[in-house]
Amino acid sequence: MSSLLTIAWASAWHRRFALSLVVLSLALSTFLLLTVERVRHDVRDNFSNAVSGTDLIVGARSGAVQLLLYSVFRIGQPTQTMEYRSVQALQTDPAVRWVVPISLGDSHRGFPVVATTPAYFDHFRYGQRRPLELREGRRFEQVFEAVLGADVAQQRGYTLGEGLVLRHGSGALDNADHADMPFTVVGILARTGTPVDRSVHISLEGMQALHVDWMAGVPLPGRRTSAQDAQAMDLTPRTVTAALVGLKSRGAVFAVQRRVGSYEAEPLMAVLPGVALDELWGTVANAEKALTLMSVLVGVVSLAGLMAVVMTALEQRRRELAVLRSVGAGPRRVFALLLLEGLMVSLIGAACGLSAWALALWAGSPWVQSEYGIILSAGLPSLRETALVLAVVLAGVVASLWPGWRAYRLSLADGLAPRGA
Repeated sequence: MSSLLTIAWASAWHRRFALSLVVLSLALSTFLLLTVERVRHDVRDNFSNAVSGTDLIVGARSGAVQLLLYSVFRIGQPTQTMEYRSVQALQTDPAVRWVVPISLGDSHRGFPVVATTPAYFDHFRYGQRRPLELREGRRFEQVFEAVLGADVAQQRGYTLGEGLVLRHGSGALDNADHADMPFTVVGILARTGTPVDRSVHISLEGMQALHVDWMAGVPLPGRRTSAQDAQAMDLTPRTVTAALVGLKSRGAVFAVQRRVGSYEAEPLMAVLPGVALDELWGTVANAEKALTLMSVLVGVVSLAGLMAVVMTALEQRRRELAVLRSVGAGPRRVFALLLLEGLMVSLIGAACGLSAWALALWAGSPWVQSEYGIILSAGLPSLRETALVLAVVLAGVVASLWPGWRAYRLSLADGLAPRGA
């Protein structure tokens, strides 16, 4: 076996330029397969970890996925709101432990503004029920105070004490700034890897104060209210976007969901975050499959290149194989030689791809997190990822079967006889 390995390595080294291209191709396919699998897994985990410890999300009756997207992921705009008195009624339900109302709609330089209560910092959980932590400063206490997510502070370079001017809506419209009512940064949250990092948090009273002289999305002509006058008003909100609800017992979730659905004052719905997340992933399953298919196709092309190189070289090595046969190498040893070469190339290609993947995760995870808010785990390969690497190696061996069979059938006379004889 050692002599066969020596011959295989010497033969491969003699053709190192052509085989190096095959190794590079296999390395790229391994890298792509592992990257797609890790991104797919971690993106799903990031979505799942965006909110935990919340039993129900209550909002105006629409779609479960739509309610989840704009209340948790800050994607899209709510088409309807719910009355604040409905939130107060929900708090009196005997099965409810806590309720955190949130109000959306405004923005700051592309970042969504989330109006809520101080209870948000007490009850909101992400990941494995991890609480929010302040990296600097404190929670908001006054009407015009704001707490920033980690990405907002980092990308805009904000520090404690700086002023913020919020904008009405998503920021697409000009002259929609609330410049007459600036906010002051009093706190910066620690990084969570969730949409919280890209949010500006203010109080519900602050959101109400911004719009005391607005109606139907536009400022009232000839009416301007100063920040000082606004603080003297009754700033109890009339409507909110949604409410996060925690229950005293998980067993009461369906009973509370039915009571919310049959609420007579206005049409409401309550969704379970986990169920809505499953539905969300069902809608993007095709895109996920397309990414996996692309990586598999790259692997197939790489293996086809391996087979083509070995087959082309086989025609040029007929005399070499015939010499091996003449010195006592049987057909099975020739067949094993071709398989061993395919195994060596596949192992080296897969090892290079695995090493490049691990290095890219280690070096690129902080950048991906800062740019896209996705936390990529840089740990050891999972069982599925290890299976993918082994599949690449196995496929390389399988791709060498046909060239090996061809070599097996080459006769000694065919290899030694001059061409044209």
